[in-house]
Amino acid sequence: MQKPSDSRDRLTVLKRFGADPGALHADTYIPKNFPKHGPLVVVLHGSTQSAESYDRGSGWSALADECGIALLFPEQRQTNNPIGSFNWFKFGDSRRGRGEPLSIRHMINQVVDDHVIDPSRVFITGLSSGGAMASVMLATYPEVFAGGAIIAGLPYRSANTLMQAIFRMKGYGGPSDRKLDALVRGASKFNGPWPTISVWHGGRDSTVDKSNADSIVRQWQKIHKVEGPPTRVEMVDGYPRQVWCNADGREVIEEYIIGGMAHGTPIRADGAGGLGAEGKYMLEVGISSTRHIANFWGLT
Repeated sequence: MQKPSDSRDRLTVLKRFGADPGALHADTYIPKNFPKHGPLVVVLHGSTQSAESYDRGSGWSALADECGIALLFPEQRQTNNPIGSFNWFKFGDSRRGRGEPLSIRHMINQVVDDHVIDPSRVFITGLSSGGAMASVMLATYPEVFAGGAIIAGLPYRSANTLMQAIFRMKGYGGPSDRKLDALVRGASKFNGPWPTISVWHGGRDSTVDKSNADSIVRQWQKIHKVEGPPTRVEMVDGYPRQVWCNADGREVIEEYIIGGMAHGTPIRADGAGGLGAEGKYMLEVGISSTRHIANFWGLT
């Protein structure tokens, strides 16, 4: 178990990473056992959180020590957003080659170069506004990522204004399935292979309605050619995991709806394999999304 104090001073500021049109901050964590050509996980915090507080709660740096994973933590500045949210719904921060997505892309380039990371093993995850920005990155730079995990987030370009964002968060309206698919395909000139997608959401989330989780799944189903019901449903740590496999039998989409959980990241801090620490939006529900996401990506 990672104690609340364990992640303090663990992160290192990434001082230079090329152009920064989104005016973001960045931290890294490179464990001592990180191998050459090892993997990188980009971790995006939620509103009112910092890179450090999200790492402390989720346990990503503890897992990095365990498995030899490099971590990059983009961080929002209050000058960009008063509650520290990534601006996933703004025109200038949801397109390739612009704003916050381009800043994060340049951060990734820098860390990959600095630490001899395998460019085919780059992944991204985020909570809430960070989850929505993970959707943005997966759509606008799909060639960069082998996989993504969206926790309590929203589909790519489900909103284009703050008012729309508020409505979508509450589960009202949103693009059709055909439009959701077209938005991802139109976000870049990429034709695949596409990143795998892991979706996590609380069944009682009143901040971002859980209907958004199903919309994220549907946004990627046609792209992965796995339309329709899941290939299988299994129980993991007491919660249902839906899995969609492609024609080759590879798992390309998974979805966890954590019944009874509110808005936040699911953690299991105690016991064997425990990670992180309970806190605001870091919810002890007996399942570690951090560990299971890393498992899905083949990092453990």
